[in-house]
Amino acid sequence: MTTFGDSTRCVHSGLPAPVPGEPLVPGPVFAAPYHLAVEGFEPGTDGYGRPDNATRRILETAIGDLEDGSCLAFSSGQAAITALLMTVLRPGDKVVIPSDGYYNTRALAASTFADLSVTVVEVPTAGPYPSFDGVRLVLIESPANPGLDEAPIAALAESALAAGALLAVDNTAATPLLQKPLILGADVVVASGTKALTGHSDLLIGYVATRDPELLAGMQRWRNLGGAIPSAFDCWLARRSLSTLALRLRQQGATGTALSTLLRSHPLVSDVRWAATAPGLVSFSLPSAAHVAAFLRASTLVAAATSFGGTHTSADRRHQWGDTVPAGFVRLSCGIEDTSDILTDISSALDAAAQV
Repeated sequence: MTTFGDSTRCVHSGLPAPVPGEPLVPGPVFAAPYHLAVEGFEPGTDGYGRPDNATRRILETAIGDLEDGSCLAFSSGQAAITALLMTVLRPGDKVVIPSDGYYNTRALAASTFADLSVTVVEVPTAGPYPSFDGVRLVLIESPANPGLDEAPIAALAESALAAGALLAVDNTAATPLLQKPLILGADVVVASGTKALTGHSDLLIGYVATRDPELLAGMQRWRNLGGAIPSAFDCWLARRSLSTLALRLRQQGATGTALSTLLRSHPLVSDVRWAATAPGLVSFSLPSAAHVAAFLRASTLVAAATSFGGTHTSADRRHQWGDTVPAGFVRLSCGIEDTSDILTDISSALDAAAQV
């Protein structure tokens, strides 16, 4: 389906050929055990729900089409990152990770992989990057969460290739519609589909995508043995939600673009951050945690929530989770409400917070 546009691919990718009397989106296949032939297992047929599932295959085909690679779905984004790291890294290896990215990635590397004698090097997303000589894996997150800094993916891919390292890109914030790391030279994409990709704040799911058959097979073995699989119903919800991805991103991006302008003009706000590859996310700082609390109490439309990318506009004070940001730092995720309503509500809430 590579000749079609983004919205068309989001609607149609992965779905079977139409059959009269069948639904447009097939219902979830829940079964864990399947009927086997009397003679035993036949290759190419489903035998047990952990290694494979018909509903999961539909989702993986759709995401793989959007990422321009082959996809494996996991029970969460963290499970997908864990599978990648456990597949690639061995004792004595060196891995480069973002110092300003998702905090649980850093926590995993600093605990589990440090204990396995893997050398962990933390580098800011915007760089400067060290030499990749002797590095096994470079993991970047672009745009980074929550600061929204961006990394030069194509240049880093060239440097990693020259040094014999693998480059992995966390594509959670951008989604495959706004950034295609595999086309830019990355070896593997990892992402949390819980957020913008599925966008309805009602499921947990993650995925990896790659064009490397050996790497894909290794991560699939890890998933099968580790059991970090998404449920059939979550896969069905994710495929259902994927159809509106392009529409949601357009509305979220329109609001985010306008909101970044409004925030830069408000006297209470500083350090406004916005990235074109994740236009529905806007980060900014208020003077203190008390100002953030006052802002959230005064808002009618902005929910306090730690996830992002959903249909409801939400905001999170990231310092409370251990991110190395100021106490008043806010990551705001634009929903699909009317842009004018969000701008009016946030402007009024900021004015109220200024009275603290």
